[in-house]
Amino acid sequence: MSSIQSSSRKRKNKGSGDNSNRKKKPQQDLSDVRKLGEQLLSSRAHINNLPLLLNFLDPKSSYPREFLLESILSLQSFFTPLLSQLPSSSSKPTEDPESIYHTWVRSKFDEFVQCLIQLALSPTLSEEALREVVMDTLMECVKSGNAGNFHSSIYHKFIHSLVYSTHEADTLLSLLETKYFKYIDVRYFTYISLEKITRTLDVKECQDMEPESAETKDEIPGKASGQLLVRNIHHIISKIPPLEKLGENSEYEMWNGSGVFSKEGKTKSKKIKGTEGKQGEVNDVISAANISKKMKVKFSKAWMSFLRLPLPIDVYKEVLVTLHQAVIPYLSNPILLCDFLTKSYDIGGVISVMALSSLFILMTEHGLEYPNLYGKLYALLQPSIFIAKHRAKFFQLLDSCLKSPLLPAYLAASFAKRLSRLALTVPPSGSLVIIALIHNLLRRHPSVNCLVHQEDDNESTTKSGIDPFNNEETDLLKTNAMRSSLWEIDTLRHHYCPPVSRFVLSLENDLTVRSKTTEVAVKDFSSGSYGTIFKDEIRRRVKQVPLAFYKVVPTSLFSETDFGGWVFQSDDKSSQDN
Repeated sequence: MSSIQSSSRKRKNKGSGDNSNRKKKPQQDLSDVRKLGEQLLSSRAHINNLPLLLNFLDPKSSYPREFLLESILSLQSFFTPLLSQLPSSSSKPTEDPESIYHTWVRSKFDEFVQCLIQLALSPTLSEEALREVVMDTLMECVKSGNAGNFHSSIYHKFIHSLVYSTHEADTLLSLLETKYFKYIDVRYFTYISLEKITRTLDVKECQDMEPESAETKDEIPGKASGQLLVRNIHHIISKIPPLEKLGENSEYEMWNGSGVFSKEGKTKSKKIKGTEGKQGEVNDVISAANISKKMKVKFSKAWMSFLRLPLPIDVYKEVLVTLHQAVIPYLSNPILLCDFLTKSYDIGGVISVMALSSLFILMTEHGLEYPNLYGKLYALLQPSIFIAKHRAKFFQLLDSCLKSPLLPAYLAASFAKRLSRLALTVPPSGSLVIIALIHNLLRRHPSVNCLVHQEDDNESTTKSGIDPFNNEETDLLKTNAMRSSLWEIDTLRHHYCPPVSRFVLSLENDLTVRSKTTEVAVKDFSSGSYGTIFKDEIRRRVKQVPLAFYKVVPTSLFSETDFGGWVFQSDDKSSQDN
């Protein structure tokens, strides 16, 4: 063994000399790199070629791409058959020479993996095809690096580096999404890694920072700001496709056939893609139902850990927009979102509008009780809501929330009166939505039809024309809406926009007779604007066109009889008189 070690030292020194010569001669031949790989694969005597090949994977080096590809190919071919024999990274070698050798090879394999991660995230790697090769090699190490099982530790290092990267990794995320997120075990371990990372993040680091401090922190190499970390986590977790609802004879596709989804509940009716050729491929795979259950648990933990972070306002809005479709249906217990959504709804403004969709789903489908819903919903009825980006969805949800026939009369009257007051200031498209909402309220709740024609016994109030409705009151019990009337809607009969004046006539029908009337589809008016109204008007076929007819062609804009006592004369005539 001593002769082998001395021989290794000589080769190491010789290899070091060769390496220094290569640094002096950047125009070295590709055949030299290929020869190093062939020698490494041919005999253990050339084991010192291993660190030499690793040198070509340095992201800071300026070696040609052919050197990089050749080194990756040789190193992957060397490590793959040895992985099942190598000890873990944390194990300590014994005095046995074979143990020392395997421990040293293991350390070089860990170095190889680290080089692949750095290369994959390096901004100097401009070629997408080369980045894809590096990514594929890294995922092959993940696939078989743990004695043939999914190597979660390597994958966690990769996800951790991806989250903490200060450079854009859109290409890498696209590769993950298109090539690897289709595998159920890759998604599973991605959720686990993201949950670990979010749990270890310092909340103070993720707080919104001043622009100056954020820019300064981003300039530090390898140091990502708190906001950037949150954005990176959201970018990854939002790219993971949700778990499909598979049928009884469906198959889940796996990147590694053994590991996390093996032998917890034996089944002979399920197979998982990727287990071909493995012993017990049918009996040692758990059922699809159990896989779905395990995935939901990890999905829920990852998302709930992420939502506890202080989200930047742009990320906050993106999450709220997609939460009801991309998250709630796949949570193990959707009620877990109760605190997040109620806090979001209490913020007010556009955030409340965006949180309403998910909150409505929790209330109607999952039994959430939220007594303050109508009070907060009433407070959202401001003129600005009629020009908000998400107004269409809001008005549809508002109509759905007011649909229950069990609503008390004072509540329905308060909403009808608040909406009618807004009709005086909103654009014509908003007036159309308001008329549709009030039409449905009067039809659903006959007890508030008295607002259409209110008879007041108090003569002083009638004579003075005072409206008892208090528009500034936030308590729906104290608005006095039931003592008021919808006089604001009556003013819309003479609205300058013809569609508004025509549509308001629908409220003249007897809406208490439900069999003779139907509800108005609010979605047909919720996304209206000046442009949509104009397009609808120019498409209408006008039956009668008003014409101006004169027996004598007029010579002036106004006739003398229009303004009695006034004399109109031209400047030319007045100058002649002077």
